[in-house]
Amino acid sequence: MKIAIIGGGAAGFFSAIAAKENHPNSEVVLFEKTQKLLAKVRISGGGRCNVTNACTSIKQLSEAYPRGGKSLKKAFKIFSTQDTRAWFESRGVRLYAQDDHRVFPVSDSSQSIIDCLMSETQKLGISIQMGTRIEGIEAKDEQLILHFSKAHHPKQVFDKVIVASGGSPKKSGLEWLEKLGHRIETPVPSLFTFNMPSEKITQLMGVVADNVLVRIQGSKLQSQGPLLITHWGMSGPAVLKLSAFGARLLSESTYRFRVLVNWVGVVNQEEVRLSIEDTIAAHPKKKLSNVRLYGLPERLWLFLLQKSDLSPSKRWLDLGKKQTHKLVTVLTHDVYQVSGKTTFKEEFVTCGGVSLKSINMDTMESKVCKNLYFAGEVMDMDGITGGYNFQAAWTTGFIAGKLG
Repeated sequence: MKIAIIGGGAAGFFSAIAAKENHPNSEVVLFEKTQKLLAKVRISGGGRCNVTNACTSIKQLSEAYPRGGKSLKKAFKIFSTQDTRAWFESRGVRLYAQDDHRVFPVSDSSQSIIDCLMSETQKLGISIQMGTRIEGIEAKDEQLILHFSKAHHPKQVFDKVIVASGGSPKKSGLEWLEKLGHRIETPVPSLFTFNMPSEKITQLMGVVADNVLVRIQGSKLQSQGPLLITHWGMSGPAVLKLSAFGARLLSESTYRFRVLVNWVGVVNQEEVRLSIEDTIAAHPKKKLSNVRLYGLPERLWLFLLQKSDLSPSKRWLDLGKKQTHKLVTVLTHDVYQVSGKTTFKEEFVTCGGVSLKSINMDTMESKVCKNLYFAGEVMDMDGITGGYNFQAAWTTGFIAGKLG
């Protein structure tokens, strides 16, 4: 049996290894259109490779995927985060989990993951062909014919094909799969930071607020967690998660929208007002600048006081009703104008791809083209930051590699 894998990324390598292990007598060929293998693995986590997440609850895990989470629930029962860790550990890659549940190799280098995957493909005798772009797939008598972009490159016939070509920034990049009858969800960016060119808060770049509730005005979309102020706007887990869950909506708004920031992570305004009253009672003669509510960073606290028209030298005792109300509003309902987005680091993630309605998620086989399978981000499936996108790649690659 001849098996082709299209794509030299995480999902491609994992499905190639799984296919060869499940079908040891088969010939497995991996095609990569560029001259680089495992490019995303190399840059992930700032070059450390956030290989998976330490979350072991399948319900919780599936909630980290704005698209595809429901379908992945069943898949994670077949190959979970624990299975990923066991897979790499058993092949000599020691891993550790950070407090935020992100899992990295002990070496803190993505090279450890790359070396492991390369070593496995060599050991199993998987052939790798780089600089080879697939232009189309033709189905004929239960076999699949691959057509290559280079005229001098002859077409090749395979019994099974796994498409793991990754996310495409444009729908046109998925036309070759649409021609076969697959439904394509138009790709739009996911996981991006918010640009705020007209907002003064960018002067606080580098400041992190630990427990912030962020909402998109006019929608039910919200997210909670750490927020990082940058020289162009806002980033950090809370913003990135919001960008992922709001990917389609924010694309439709052409990335011009208002974001509501609750700096203290407390929804009940009355609770915040009582906290201010407690502070007045405990520190009546201290200056506002000297007692920071909810442990907010100093620069941010001074900025929010200024936004509330309050002098930092004012005593807590002298805070009037109106001023208390204004401070509560700024702390819990601060508004910023977003005008544009920036890619998060170099990690390019898309919302969209081959619709899961075109795929049998139990086997990852196409519903419209027999013997064609999918793995990874080419499908309309994506996660928030934290190792979730790699986990989806390992899981779908493992299942696709069973080939039915």
